[in-house]
Amino acid sequence: MNRLALILLIALLAPFVASAAEDEAPLSSGQTLYLPIYSHLYHGDLDKSGKPRETLVSAHVSIRNTNLRMAIRIGAARYFDTQGRPVREFLAAPIIIPPMGTHELFVPRADVSGGSGANFLIVWNADGPVNPPLVEALHADIREARTLLFVTTARPIRPQ
Repeated sequence: MNRLALILLIALLAPFVASAAEDEAPLSSGQTLYLPIYSHLYHGDLDKSGKPRETLVSAHVSIRNTNLRMAIRIGAARYFDTQGRPVREFLAAPIIIPPMGTHELFVPRADVSGGSGANFLIVWNADGPVNPPLVEALHADIREARTLLFVTTARPIRPQ
């Protein structure tokens, strides 16, 4: 390959290489993650009293360690309601998630304590820089006539 062709090839591929590198999350030794949760959804038209219909959903929270060699520690999984008030701590003590392991939390459909704007703050750390965990909540209402499923994903925030 001549020099000009090589330079042209590098110029053409550079945006793709840079884009792939930007998509990778930086390594971290700990974070606080914000995960939106919906205990119920408003939908449809307003009734005569001015309120929309509600559908209750459960939330299956999955905290996945994406590391092949290092465990991570979950120090807290705090559940908050729509007004930002603490509802409960889901962990009695810190837990260790082994490499490529998963820890799950569950908010039953009948638990409406969080409201439509509920959320989790999940605090994790590791003994060294690692891939951040993948934290998602699968919301579901599965019935004979219909199925409603959707996923929310956690994002890191700065604790204050």
